Amino acid sequence: MEISSGGGMVLEGVHSSVAALDALDCEDAFLAAGVGVGAGVDVLQRRYELRLERLEVTRRLKAQLAAVEARDAVECVGFQQALLAPDAPVHERTFAEMSAVEEIAGVLTISSGAAGAFVEQSRRVCALPPVLEALAAGDLSWQHAKIVADETEGLTPDGAAALVAHFFDPDAPNPARGAPPGELVPSRFRTKVRSWRERHHPETLEKRHAKGVADRRMEYTPDRDGMAWISLHLPGDTACAIWNRTTATARGLQGPNEPRTITQLRPDIAASLLLGTGTPAREAAAGEAAGRTGDAAGTGADSVSGTGSAAGSNSDIGRVPTPRADVLVMVPAFSLLGQTDEPAVLDGFGPIPASMARKLVADGAESFYRVLVDPRDGAPLEIGRQRYRLTETIKQWIRMRDGKCTFPGCSNHTPDNDTDHLTAWENGGTTGTNNLAQLCPKHHRLKHARPWIPDPATHNGPPGWTSPTGRHYKPEHPDPEPTHWPPGLFPMPAVTQGVDPGPDDLPRWEPEDPEFIDLDDLSPEDPLWDDFFRMPFAQFPDSVGARL
Repeated sequence: MEISSGGGMVLEGVHSSVAALDALDCEDAFLAAGVGVGAGVDVLQRRYELRLERLEVTRRLKAQLAAVEARDAVECVGFQQALLAPDAPVHERTFAEMSAVEEIAGVLTISSGAAGAFVEQSRRVCALPPVLEALAAGDLSWQHAKIVADETEGLTPDGAAALVAHFFDPDAPNPARGAPPGELVPSRFRTKVRSWRERHHPETLEKRHAKGVADRRMEYTPDRDGMAWISLHLPGDTACAIWNRTTATARGLQGPNEPRTITQLRPDIAASLLLGTGTPAREAAAGEAAGRTGDAAGTGADSVSGTGSAAGSNSDIGRVPTPRADVLVMVPAFSLLGQTDEPAVLDGFGPIPASMARKLVADGAESFYRVLVDPRDGAPLEIGRQRYRLTETIKQWIRMRDGKCTFPGCSNHTPDNDTDHLTAWENGGTTGTNNLAQLCPKHHRLKHARPWIPDPATHNGPPGWTSPTGRHYKPEHPDPEPTHWPPGLFPMPAVTQGVDPGPDDLPRWEPEDPEFIDLDDLSPEDPLWDDFFRMPFAQFPDSVGARL
């Protein structure tokens, strides 16, 4: 039966991992007893490294056991169905599956609902052979596999296969770049998978967003210890702007006389603006020094009230404002002109509908920074300047290129992340984009306190990192794709058939003329970049837009 070969393959990986654990345990026992320890061996350092190696093997073993569980759960239900007569009525098949699910719930000591969800997720994972194979090999966790199962729901079989191929088949057209799925923390992997799905979903993002907007809501959930949760389900640009505004205001309030953390300040500021109390949730600081807290809260109230016009006045709190905090939006030119509905990318959030991006450009121009992209592969090329010095423009460029703190596993994408020199200036490091990367304050301090060594960055990719024990972590690259072209723009077979042109199909971007310079040939320190960034942004004339 098929279960024999497949189950044997999965269990072979389990046996290998268990043997590896035994070997590591034996080595640790010898070190602890001082048996066979060489003169140059640092016993404590080696035992520390052994703990890391055992954690790595147990992570792999958990994934392999998850593959065994998923396969067995699916086949439990399958065997129950096979026991029925071929012409068994639907209700008999339903009861057979219900009975199997209840048995699985009892064996795993989980609720019936959780068991039913597990069986359904297992079905989806087992229906995607590359995902099941990676799980059985221990190359990704069950949580990663569930993400693929969740994000392929609603896609056609061909669409689901294309998504899986993009992330798991290195020979697929335009495969995912950077770290493989299992080396990304699950939240970051979901972000990459969801970004791909948004571009390739059979229903346009515009239509799905319209349905989502109709479902916007506010929820209130009491919690223990006299606390409660308030949740807002809002359009992405509005939610992102609220987060950025409260973060920026909280940073401004921090100082030697402000005892609250930024995590505490964010809800205090939001409560102050919504309630119009004049003090950012003075009660939230109960238990701290009353005098200091009162002074800090009063100071914060004055600062917060000054941003009321941007965040919504108390007299008109129901009117959602246009986000005007500094924000980067990467919009394909044809989408900006209304010729296609290709999604844009909002820094700190992800794909957004083209109409939302056009609204940000039209209504939030003071804080909107255009990002030009290469039509051949969708990678960012240049960021526009309005009121920033060149150094600030480079910081914004790094922010768009990296998307978040580049430290392994970190998801911090707040606008006040530091732009750090990967190789310090005093050690010969330059101020070019290849030597700059985004780091959150926590990991910026760690980089200078412990030997976490970054790789050089590239013009369109963040750096990888090497840990103090020599483990290398590949960078998390974004997955840009060629932009969508309006049908009929070029008289080429690929476009007339409704397929976006590839790099070899597009017209030449530069004439064969020695007076023209390819910017890819310039070093980051070339003074010509100063002239390049000083060039003003020229909007398309109406006549050009009409022709497009």
